[in-house]
Amino acid sequence: MQSRDVAPRPAPRSSAGRTIDVEQAEAALVEHYPRLVRLAYLVLPPTLGRGRRVLTAHALVQRALPRRRASAPVIPAQSTGRDGDPGYAYVRLQVVRAALEAGAPTGLRAWPKRAQLPPLLPQVWGLRLFPRSGGADELALDQRLADLSGPARAACVLRGLEKLPDGDVRAVLTGSGVHGSDVTAALREAAEVPAAQYPLLGSPEFDPCALQARPTDLTRRRQHGRAALAAVAALAVCGALVALPGGGWGPDGAAAPAYAQNPAAEAALDPGRLVKISPAAWKTSPRTDFSVWPARGPLTGDSALLRRALAVWARPGATVQVSSTPDTPSGGPAGPPQLLYAGEVDTARVVILYDGLRIARYAEPKDGTAGAALDFARVDGASGVDAGALVLGRADGNVRYLTAPWVTKAGERDLTKPGAGVMGLTLTDGVTSPLASPAARAGACTTWNVLLLTDALGTRLYSDLAELVPARLTAGRPAAPREATGPQALRTWAPFACSLADARGQGVRTVNAWAYTRQPLPDASGSASWVCTRAETWRGDGSRVLAQFHTPGGIFGAAVAKAGDVPACGPRDPHVLAGVLWKSKGGRWYLLAAGDRQTASIRTTGGVRGSGQGHLLTVSAKQGAQAGLEGRLADGRAISGLR
Repeated sequence: MQSRDVAPRPAPRSSAGRTIDVEQAEAALVEHYPRLVRLAYLVLPPTLGRGRRVLTAHALVQRALPRRRASAPVIPAQSTGRDGDPGYAYVRLQVVRAALEAGAPTGLRAWPKRAQLPPLLPQVWGLRLFPRSGGADELALDQRLADLSGPARAACVLRGLEKLPDGDVRAVLTGSGVHGSDVTAALREAAEVPAAQYPLLGSPEFDPCALQARPTDLTRRRQHGRAALAAVAALAVCGALVALPGGGWGPDGAAAPAYAQNPAAEAALDPGRLVKISPAAWKTSPRTDFSVWPARGPLTGDSALLRRALAVWARPGATVQVSSTPDTPSGGPAGPPQLLYAGEVDTARVVILYDGLRIARYAEPKDGTAGAALDFARVDGASGVDAGALVLGRADGNVRYLTAPWVTKAGERDLTKPGAGVMGLTLTDGVTSPLASPAARAGACTTWNVLLLTDALGTRLYSDLAELVPARLTAGRPAAPREATGPQALRTWAPFACSLADARGQGVRTVNAWAYTRQPLPDASGSASWVCTRAETWRGDGSRVLAQFHTPGGIFGAAVAKAGDVPACGPRDPHVLAGVLWKSKGGRWYLLAAGDRQTASIRTTGGVRGSGQGHLLTVSAKQGAQAGLEGRLADGRAISGLR
């Protein structure tokens, strides 16, 4: 007899397990197939990609059947319908072992194991299959699992999905070929995933049996068909060349391996190797440019977003909208670039990167990657004043800027109204509130809003010219331009602000306005202003020069001559000469010509004849007359008029 106060001892487990046959294992596999495939999908390394993980998980489960009678470990399944089922325990052990083998690194001297080879079955052609997307919690859990080692990931899934205690988890890992010390380390590493996230393992995000289907790249598929025909011919040619003495074309010498095997190229696409500058680095650095900007934004730790941005930079797909300023290389980075920003801006997720030569801005919609855009801007040699701000995003005719860390204040003003005040802009972690942008404005120009940035050295003026980097505005003589923030500089710019539209999309770095002279009008109606504006680009060439004329009482000036890639009106050749046909209030036509104050004489050629000493010339002319201008400087050098 046994006392009621004494509990009966459980029967000891058999160390030898139980023998099962193929029919038992097949019955367990068919009954619990969705759970086994989910288990394999979660244990497989995320580096395979969602589509390949789905097919590999199905292949591993389908290959888990024994070829003959086998011994199954006595490890309970801990769920209703699977307790004590030796067939299920055996199949689960085979699935975990195969999934761990699939994630093991391959060696150069050892043959790959069967689980490491692409599955023969199942195969899907012309479609991409992947589970349904979950929410932010599922994404966070997927990232946590991706950071774990293979055994630790298996331990976490066995705990959370199979609900096995640590003793049984240890037994499964040991049976799967994991060594004793590695099992202990895996259990300890798996403990980093909180138990509160275990229920998420059963969500549709990780269900490889409930799939979505999308076509593969149709354009690329057609191109591959054509390329296959060309490859057959190329293979025959290469075979003949390889058979030539000396090894065909010859050795590559010091050339690096192919791109896909180049360590530098691979490092450039690794989000974990992105350069992230500390927030205080600019305070002690001798440089003030983009290289000392800190990494800002709430998504700087989103590895998946950063990985997509780097991959699109290196290999933009056919659906990606790619734009760049003139002469800006659009290829991938040579090494790990610097992260400047990652976050949500209006309706998009935005990543801004810098590689020492270019700014690259990647943007994708918040609800997916369809419609992603990639923009490039050249910024080599940027100084502190040129590295004041970057365009973060545009929406509804407005623009947001990411400012330099040394910027303490931001504002907005209308350049056409020099007497108007400045409207303050809020700065949140370097991001400005939206301001109206003239970059994409169509129709008549009546206003031109510009950005004012203030730091410890003063205030500067910038204009959005439909590029990633706003152009800095200056005023004064070409040899010594000043910031266009003073009263006189603002009055100089006001009639000619709308002429900035001529420089949009040209890779402009700075635009200087020089009021080089005033000319009395022949009908005694006052004096007209002559202003030369010169736009310099980041690449050096492609400069644009406008000679502009403004009469008293007029709101806006008029561009009367234009030239590109000329030194006139610049620091190398600070001289200018231009003319215009002008009609007086009395109806008479005149040719008015003006040079800078170093011009000693001017004469006309062509349809109007006249000459005079000094830097101003007024000659009677006929409507529609065509004339050329020639001048001579005080030192005897000749100067030609802009046309």
